[in-house]
Amino acid sequence: MQVEVAAITYSGARPYNEDAHGYWHDGRYVCCLVNDGAGGHGGGDVASSLARETLLCGFSREPGMGGETLRALIDEANAAIVARQKESAELEKMRSTTTFLVIDMQDDMARWAHVGDSRIYLLRGATVQQVTTDQSLVQQMVSSGVLSAADAASYPHRNVLLSALGANDGSMEISVSDDAAMLRDGDVFLMCTDGLWEHFDDEALTDSLAQARTPQAWLDSLAAVVATKKKPGQDNYTALTVWLSDPDQATRIMA
Repeated sequence: MQVEVAAITYSGARPYNEDAHGYWHDGRYVCCLVNDGAGGHGGGDVASSLARETLLCGFSREPGMGGETLRALIDEANAAIVARQKESAELEKMRSTTTFLVIDMQDDMARWAHVGDSRIYLLRGATVQQVTTDQSLVQQMVSSGVLSAADAASYPHRNVLLSALGANDGSMEISVSDDAAMLRDGDVFLMCTDGLWEHFDDEALTDSLAQARTPQAWLDSLAAVVATKKKPGQDNYTALTVWLSDPDQATRIMA
């Protein structure tokens, strides 16, 4: 399985960007992440960047796809943020979401983990599947039947998280995919923060993907759509996409 990776990140209407993204590969494994920081300037950006450094460095030391491996890496990232919080009163409330995707190019398999409401989608043919479930108040209300999916988009407290990196009270919940997923030629993963996914339904994602010739062109087209929305106070938004292709093609990994 050959892999192409591309990413975008924008501050939106905010004066600074608290998101972080990154990837690492060694010829067999590719791991990618997207984090959304919170806690204000000097806080959210620190948390998301620290989580990126901890997760990528930790994975590079001992690559693998075991569920406990991914869970331990996220625990390590959380501990690093909690330790940093104690160094400054300005950082004590900093938090971050994370989505973490691992692809085994030798065995054509993928596994993922996440905390918070940043998402991972798997687009296969004409279908799209959100493979993560938001750990948020609004998602809890939708899942329990208190709120409809249609009303969730305009719910006033839709940004309230139930779990995030930076929690030192045991409230952080780590979600890891039950099993590794078998990959197919043409599969596409999209990892993104809520500043992007709030603007797209499944049909919009598949339609835009069908018109894109490259990963970067697809992400640029999504950014163009966000720009047309002209949402007041548009949040930071970050997206990273992974395209899987026929092994006879040359491997290309792009930032």
